[in-house]
Amino acid sequence: MKIVFEGKTKIGKEIIIRYPRLGDHQEMQRYINELSKEKTFIRFQGEEISLEEELKYLDGQLERIKQKTAVKLLAFLNNKIVGITEVNMKDKTEKHIGILGISVAKDYRSEGIGRKLMELVLKEAEENLPDLKIVILEVYSTNIIARKMYEKLGFANYGALPNGIMRNSSFEDAILMYKNVNLA
Repeated sequence: MKIVFEGKTKIGKEIIIRYPRLGDHQEMQRYINELSKEKTFIRFQGEEISLEEELKYLDGQLERIKQKTAVKLLAFLNNKIVGITEVNMKDKTEKHIGILGISVAKDYRSEGIGRKLMELVLKEAEENLPDLKIVILEVYSTNIIARKMYEKLGFANYGALPNGIMRNSSFEDAILMYKNVNLA
């Protein structure tokens, strides 16, 4: 288990950001189910993940990390996950493209955790994913805070899918963004 950051949030809370390990599935399940209930700007909109499903997912992610086709970081505050980010590589003709995902727990937003996770996952992805050339992400059109952060970190819009995301029983546009990396 590699620790990539130990420090403080903007308001002085101690956090540790590290790669996942096998025993993390219970805390990951708690985190995603709590986030899902919130029906925030993520793919989960109220669904519950079982412990077995989370363990299977974590096993797959650990294997992808070992194969250098994924990077995943967990942010902990007092042994509780407060944020997760990852870059997962596509395959075949798109094996140079990594898909970025990120989330931060409700009570810990606006403390700089999301930005720190973004900076670290991009650095780790560039260093550990040998085929990576482009990082892409999809963001809700109404998630202005996230869109501004992505732009500050060098992401640019490359399109929008009208009504591409359903949230709270209504449709929103999905904004597609990318960033070139490792193009030297």
